[in-house]
Amino acid sequence: MKTEFKLFILLGFVFFLLTSCKSDGNEKNISKYLSVRSHNMGMNCMDCHKEGGGGVGWFVAAGTVYDSLLVNTYPGATVKLYSGPNGTGTLIHTIEVDTKGNFHTTEAIDFGAGLYPVVVGNIGKKYMHGTISMGQCNSCHGVTTGRIWTK
Repeated sequence: MKTEFKLFILLGFVFFLLTSCKSDGNEKNISKYLSVRSHNMGMNCMDCHKEGGGGVGWFVAAGTVYDSLLVNTYPGATVKLYSGPNGTGTLIHTIEVDTKGNFHTTEAIDFGAGLYPVVVGNIGKKYMHGTISMGQCNSCHGVTTGRIWTK
């Protein structure tokens, strides 16, 4: 009887550890201008922040913004997603860039036929001329295309 009880307690503890370490897709995780919680600048955030990943929340859009030298991250910028090119059409979503230069959101975004990103800095804007149909920004930027940047 004592062995069965110990086994029951041990299995309960293991179950608790396994379930408490899993990411929940319903967890809200949205970057804010003054937040210092993000990490892994320049990496593809959605390698971890996805179903079955170890990150908190499942990101819908995420990435890193750099300054015009493409070396230092750019805190306090804003990423805006429009339905039309060069900031035209309807503003669909706005994401704040935190103190480490990262932006991310678990909020639903309808990419529809494609959205046009605009990165707004203190003295300038950078427009992406093509559309995006998903928000894994660092899966291309910094890998096969230039880094995301603004001034």
